[in-house]
Amino acid sequence: MQDIAILGSTGSIGTQALDIVSKHPGHFRVQALAASGSNLDLLAQQAVQFEVPVVAAAQASVSDLSEAIREAEIHSDKPRMRRNLLTGRAGIEAAAGYVPEGVVLNGIAGIAGLHATLRALDAGSRLALANKESLVIGGALVKDALRRPGQIVPVDSEHSAIWQCLASGKHERGLCSPRVTGYSEVARLILTASGGPFRGFTPDQLRDVTPDQALHHPTWEMGPLVTINSATMFNKGLEVIEASLLFDMAPKEIDVVVHPASIVHSMVQFRDGSTLLQASPPDMRIPIALGMAAPVRLREVAPPCDWSQPAQWVFEPLDEDVFPAVRLAREVLSASPTHPAVFTSANEVAVGAFLEGRLPFLSIFEVVARVVGEHHGRSHPDLAQLEETLQWATVRARELIENE
Repeated sequence: MQDIAILGSTGSIGTQALDIVSKHPGHFRVQALAASGSNLDLLAQQAVQFEVPVVAAAQASVSDLSEAIREAEIHSDKPRMRRNLLTGRAGIEAAAGYVPEGVVLNGIAGIAGLHATLRALDAGSRLALANKESLVIGGALVKDALRRPGQIVPVDSEHSAIWQCLASGKHERGLCSPRVTGYSEVARLILTASGGPFRGFTPDQLRDVTPDQALHHPTWEMGPLVTINSATMFNKGLEVIEASLLFDMAPKEIDVVVHPASIVHSMVQFRDGSTLLQASPPDMRIPIALGMAAPVRLREVAPPCDWSQPAQWVFEPLDEDVFPAVRLAREVLSASPTHPAVFTSANEVAVGAFLEGRLPFLSIFEVVARVVGEHHGRSHPDLAQLEETLQWATVRARELIENE
């Protein structure tokens, strides 16, 4: 039985992970849960249902967490048990380091996941990484924190697809390979994008779109930050950076194509001219389950493609003039190790302002581009310098938004 810690348990990734655990009894033992604490009742219910000994909430007091768990126990048939209740960032990090022989699924959204990623790797856990920002921000630190080759298994659907396809050839490079020699048979990586809710829109049509429209993704159910990033294509920019770091590929060797059906999740083109792809219905439970159980594939995680029915797959080039975030991401990746952190931090601030109705949709990119353009990069940042850079980018983005 696999010990597992689930970080971000009340979010989209975490709730789907626990659904997988409940439907595959005997495979996993949930040893730790961590969440922001914004949905304390759900966190408490999860802790009781799965009999979890360690529970952490970033933004709640121990007394509030304890009370929520007592309330959940009243409405449950599970026996009461002693639990270690933790709070704050230190509590989240403690949960991340609780299963050194197990798997840590990091589904904490946004920048907050970096510390948890570093703690899990340092503890020796296998990291099922669903938090792209932590790698994008702290790529060099994440690489240094690895205790063994192949310690990271990507959970993003696109990077999971690439990871699966790479098994058909040799690519002994990057953070996910169990053997690192520098040898590779890979020519290119191709990330697919659904196109989001605004595929085919012109800049004029995008000018007045609302948060409600942007949150209505045609194929995926995700949290608000990731959903808006899909609408702006910043998610693909982040994924280009992440793919470059995970698989040690140059930005120019990574393409983005629009695939509205979201059946093909990414592709790998090998040096002999062949291209391998991974296809499945748009259901995050498949890469989540593989991240938790790898190399084992669990049974009946999600419905498969029905190959008895006719189907057409459409692939289109990404219009980088309408959605320039991917182009900016490539520039950021080539600029300095701290530029991706600025890119990510400024984007989080801008997305938050858009969701609150304080910033137009198109201004998300404009704010990020200005903050990135003002940044003077650092070549070998430590964690304190990265945090200083993130703080600067956050403050600067807020200043620009206030002056909009």
